[in-house]
Amino acid sequence: MNNTLRFRVNSPKVVHETIDGEVVIVNLEKGDYYSLLGAGADIWEGLARGESAGEVVEAICQHYQGDRETITSAIERFIEELQQEEMIAPDASLEAPETAANGGTKAGIEIGEKLVFEAPSLQKYTDMEELLALDPIHDVDEDMGWPRAKVEA
Repeated sequence: MNNTLRFRVNSPKVVHETIDGEVVIVNLEKGDYYSLLGAGADIWEGLARGESAGEVVEAICQHYQGDRETITSAIERFIEELQQEEMIAPDASLEAPETAANGGTKAGIEIGEKLVFEAPSLQKYTDMEELLALDPIHDVDEDMGWPRAKVEA
């Protein structure tokens, strides 16, 4: 993988939010949602900020204990998986994010005691597809409201 390659979140099709260290991502077209924790959340945040694949590897290696080659390989596989799920796309137009005085990115991972690196895992859930496809005005139970689908008699 090209370490200088930068990515963008595939919006407006994909939306994401970080809540208490967990990144929740929704693909509005497919109706799938995803959960990222630990290194996966840190990798996503770096990519979403416009950091290159190489910059993400550097940040993860500084924050987590583990063999650099193992970490690099796991991050490359994870980025490929994010692309296959159409959550991110390469973006050559992105410029490098501003750097802080210490050389790290301004919004980078806080450096403290190193955590043990565990390969990132993309948890995928598909049970929202039908709910996202509902028209909240016309396709819901009139008494219960959204997200209860109207039952045809």
